Amino acid sequence: MSNTKNSNRLVVPGAREAMDKFKMEAANEVGVSLKQGYNGDLTSRQAGSVGGQMVKKMIEAYENGLK
Repeated sequence: MSNTKNSNRLVVPGAREAMDKFKMEAANEVGVSLKQGYNGDLTSRQAGSVGGQMVKKMIEAYENGLK
């Protein structure tokens, strides 16, 4: 187990803002209302649907890049 507090570090400067925008877009697409900052009031289903939509869009973008 790692001793670091957070292993989810983004390597590219400015990536945090882009990922937050991407997350908001994905949430909007699946009908989940996110707010800036803490969203601990979301259900597991809502949070999972946002994450799932993000993964779906990343896979689609990758597959389109292969063509």
